[in-house]
Amino acid sequence: MEGAQEDPAESSSSVPRFAEPAGSARGAEVLPPEESGAAAKKLCGYLSKFGGKGPIRGWKSRWFFYDEKKCHLYYSRTAQDANPLDSIDLSTAVFDCKADAEEGTFEIKTANRIITLKAATKQVMLYWLQQLQMKRWEFYNSPPAPPAAPDAALAGNGPALRLELEQEEAEPDDFLGPVRTPPGLVGVAAALQPVPTMPLALQNISLKHLGTEIQNTMSNIRGNRQAQGTGHGPPGEDPPLSSEPQRAEQPLPSDPSTPADSPKPTPKSSLTANLIQKAKRQNNTFPFFADGLTRSRTAQEKVLALEQQVLMLTKELKSQKELVRILHKALEAAQQEKRATSAYLASAGEKDRLELVRHKVRQIAELGRQLEALEQERDSLVQTASLREQQVQELQQHVQLLMDKNQAKQQVICKLSEKVTQDFTHPPTQPPVPPGAADRDLLSQQEKMEQLKDDMEAYRTQNRFLNSEIHQVTKIWRRVAEKERALLMKCAYLQAKNCQVESKYLAGLRRLQEAVGGEATECSELLRQLIQEALQWEAGEASADGVELSPISEYDEYGFLTVPNYEMEDLKLLAKIQALEVHSHHLLAHEAVERPLRERWAALSDLAPSVELKQLLRAGVPREHRPRVWRWLVHLRVQHLQSPGRYQELLSRGQVREHPAARQIELDLHRTFPSNKHFTCPTSNFPDKLRRVLLAFSWQNPTIGYCQGLNRLAAIALLVLEEEESAFWCLVAIVETIMPADYYSKTLTSSQVDQRVLQDLLLEKLPRLMAHLGQHRVDLSFITFNWFLVVFADSLISNILLRVWDAFLYEGTKVVFRYALAIFKYNEEEILRLQDGLEIYQYLRFFTKTICNSQKLMNIAFNDMNPFPMKQLRQLRTAHRERLEAELHELERLKAEYLETRNSRDPAVPEGCTSEDEGEGGP
Repeated sequence: MEGAQEDPAESSSSVPRFAEPAGSARGAEVLPPEESGAAAKKLCGYLSKFGGKGPIRGWKSRWFFYDEKKCHLYYSRTAQDANPLDSIDLSTAVFDCKADAEEGTFEIKTANRIITLKAATKQVMLYWLQQLQMKRWEFYNSPPAPPAAPDAALAGNGPALRLELEQEEAEPDDFLGPVRTPPGLVGVAAALQPVPTMPLALQNISLKHLGTEIQNTMSNIRGNRQAQGTGHGPPGEDPPLSSEPQRAEQPLPSDPSTPADSPKPTPKSSLTANLIQKAKRQNNTFPFFADGLTRSRTAQEKVLALEQQVLMLTKELKSQKELVRILHKALEAAQQEKRATSAYLASAGEKDRLELVRHKVRQIAELGRQLEALEQERDSLVQTASLREQQVQELQQHVQLLMDKNQAKQQVICKLSEKVTQDFTHPPTQPPVPPGAADRDLLSQQEKMEQLKDDMEAYRTQNRFLNSEIHQVTKIWRRVAEKERALLMKCAYLQAKNCQVESKYLAGLRRLQEAVGGEATECSELLRQLIQEALQWEAGEASADGVELSPISEYDEYGFLTVPNYEMEDLKLLAKIQALEVHSHHLLAHEAVERPLRERWAALSDLAPSVELKQLLRAGVPREHRPRVWRWLVHLRVQHLQSPGRYQELLSRGQVREHPAARQIELDLHRTFPSNKHFTCPTSNFPDKLRRVLLAFSWQNPTIGYCQGLNRLAAIALLVLEEEESAFWCLVAIVETIMPADYYSKTLTSSQVDQRVLQDLLLEKLPRLMAHLGQHRVDLSFITFNWFLVVFADSLISNILLRVWDAFLYEGTKVVFRYALAIFKYNEEEILRLQDGLEIYQYLRFFTKTICNSQKLMNIAFNDMNPFPMKQLRQLRTAHRERLEAELHELERLKAEYLETRNSRDPAVPEGCTSEDEGEGGP
């Protein structure tokens, strides 16, 4: 059987060659108990396969053999063929049996073809189907080869999954029960049976694999010639029986305890070779050779008798070998005792003899300890065996319960069948019919009932098998999906690492560029070429096989440029570094953060104000849920202002007469997000939508009308919500309900107040940074004023910006302060390294675009900045508003005094100056 287990790719004669196991001394009958048990589990046997073309299309007898290593089902014409004709990949196959098909017919469906097979009986068919299902599941459930560097996160899912599947398999009675092994029709014993005959010998030949057929035929011819040469007689004769010489000539495994003078194993005897070749000749059905056509039933019976005799001789030889082994051990013990006695007698003095006695005593004590240890081990094994017996008893009870359950179901089915039978056999009273006609009707009805019972049984069997097939295929699909998910996670991790390495490489080039400066040397030229290549290189070009999880595209999902289009070479390199870091953080956070977040949002059906919703909004809303969530947040704030048809009414006003702010709105349309393709593409309809939204708001709030910055607020709302009216009400919610009053007025009073509040908060939260900025006379309001006015619309990358807006629309302006402080905290160390005011201003101009880790920024904003009470924010606003209003009043007073002083003066023309009237009156 060892030869039958080899992989077909390793040896051309290994799959599925069965001549030697079937008819030789190495068959299933002569294997040791552990090997014969493994041989009995081999899945092999004869089946009929439907195939061929033209006149020879039909059923062909084939020998099928399953290979466990590859999960392939090989088949050949006979069991003795050296090379298989073809194979069927069972790893991706499904199995089907139809109740209305011919008895024993089933199908194996793969991705490329459908193979129709037929077994001898229905029981053989069910056995093959169940075994094929089991082999397929074992192939998927077998542990994979350990990788060079196993991933702990991935390896943790294996045992739990296997345990769960084993628990599912523990209830097979709900589907198809275990099918008994058909004796003599499957397994190695089937190779001893004659090949099923076909009406035409030519019909059984595979013309598609004619080359393989010829190779198998030549191999059989060579085997027959060798058998004739070693058999010392014609092929039809039986070799003479000689039991005693053949006993010594049986191939046995070497044993180190065999005595040196025992007879050595010799090569195969002529009897073994003749048995092998005779089995080949009897099973060969190739029509061009007469040996396959003249099979003798007597010869086959003789072969079976010889095999039984060989089995008896093998058992006797085993017992003799065991006896020899025991005698060897006894001889060794006697020799040791003899040596010890000789040493004792040869000792000259009493002291030496005493030492020998002590040595023996120590040996006895050591043997006593070993005996105690063995007894303890035996006790533990006895306890383990008792526990196992208890477990077996529990399992037997469970099996008995399941059998009772199945029996109850069968009784219900039988009762229903009997009821149906009674309904048919005892119909309602009808007019009397002739006796002969009634008997005929009764017989026909009984025949129909029998047919219906058979059909019911067939459909019941089909239903059980298909349920089992669906159940197992579903489990396999889940397992494959988990493996695919684990591989995708690993690929994402590797791709993120690749982006990080590339980002470090570009950062190194940038530092080298700063170190070299503007000197024209060979090094600087080489550095320039490397930078050009790095800027032109795309991550997708590195993928030779085209597998790309999430490539770095030119635009993100909202239309913003992934890599900002800077004109300066240094900033271009910085932008590429930033894009790589954003991509790396996105890949690393996709499985660990975004997937659980998406699941939590998907489970959140109804939106209602709560602590959980607040935490979810701070973490960010997934893209597919963001429009729905924003509409709900906007409606929550402007429901008292909304009225049906309000937006269309405001648009109709603009058609009647032009708003004073229409010209400024038109100028700002083309300056809105120049890096977003939706506002720069000539064919895009977003600019028209934005124009209508801004005009409608200017009519909605005449106090403000239009202020620079509103265009970017409305544009963000349009990109997310896409509908004009929803974007309009979002703009209304921000300006009229979230932001303080006068935030977008002509004086921008509230905006100036918030800048002073931010300065106080920075002094409290980041004193070291503020001291550094004060030392270099840096005024942060030049940078942060626009942050508050447009809620970071021009500052942060879109991925982080929209997360800020998610929390901002729910919690209000406090979120803007939190993120402003978090941005400075995020880059505090970089700012502290700069020691020049101009460098600090240049860095502050674009440093918000370098923030890539949204998770880190969110943790700083909502965790590191705590405590952040709203009461403190209101108090600071009130105090700074009073100071600002006092300053404005003082400025107004000074302005009024100046105007009054200027008007009170005499507008006389100083000496030496010519008045305008005199100038005009000249010639």
